[in-house]
Amino acid sequence: MEKRHRFRAPVFAAIAVSGALGMVWRPAATPPTTLTQQTAGRVVWRFDSLPVGGPPAGFSFGRTGSGRPGRWVVRAVSDAPSGSNVLAQEDSDRADYRFPVAVADTPRFSDVSVAVRCKPLGGRVDRACGIVWRYRDENNYYLARANALEDNVRFYYVQNGRRIQLNGWNGKVTSGTWHELRADMRGDHVDVYYDGRKVSDGHDARFTGPSNVGVWTKADSHTLFDDLTAIPLVP
Repeated sequence: MEKRHRFRAPVFAAIAVSGALGMVWRPAATPPTTLTQQTAGRVVWRFDSLPVGGPPAGFSFGRTGSGRPGRWVVRAVSDAPSGSNVLAQEDSDRADYRFPVAVADTPRFSDVSVAVRCKPLGGRVDRACGIVWRYRDENNYYLARANALEDNVRFYYVQNGRRIQLNGWNGKVTSGTWHELRADMRGDHVDVYYDGRKVSDGHDARFTGPSNVGVWTKADSHTLFDDLTAIPLVP
């Protein structure tokens, strides 16, 4: 059993999937995304149909590095980008090399565009939000993250628990504001976007094949996430 299943919540309650994948999962409060020809196969994880105060159904949790596991809970907030609920990471462990992750159990993607709306709220060591893809386990995946204390966006790979930077951009990342972070990966080519602006263009081929997508934080970051979206890309 892979490490990402250590803290598994029940599956399927948080997913809206198009019929292009051969089936539709319809949570009561989260209708399937309306698709266009360009976005057939899109999957959107919203949290509005889930109970507030508990971990989100359909996700598993892990932690790269040291320190406590993350505390991932569904919260109701007044300014959620869609609906009323979001996913929050609330554990405040200040271990510097500590990266809590929450990944969707299904479906899995190879070439993919993965995006999330995220709001860094607090953290003295770090104030970060990130997305992961081609995620094999908590120690092996690709990562794009924005940091409101450092004012930058970075593209990394994490292999055997070691985080290695491949590319990056320096610019203002505000706390207490919703941002959009997105990565498009075809083959070994990765483009990273921050609030609609392309900020990184890189290549790496160490992780291939269908894998999970999800979200990430660092150290004591208190971060909100909503509308995690994955779209399969044509190679």
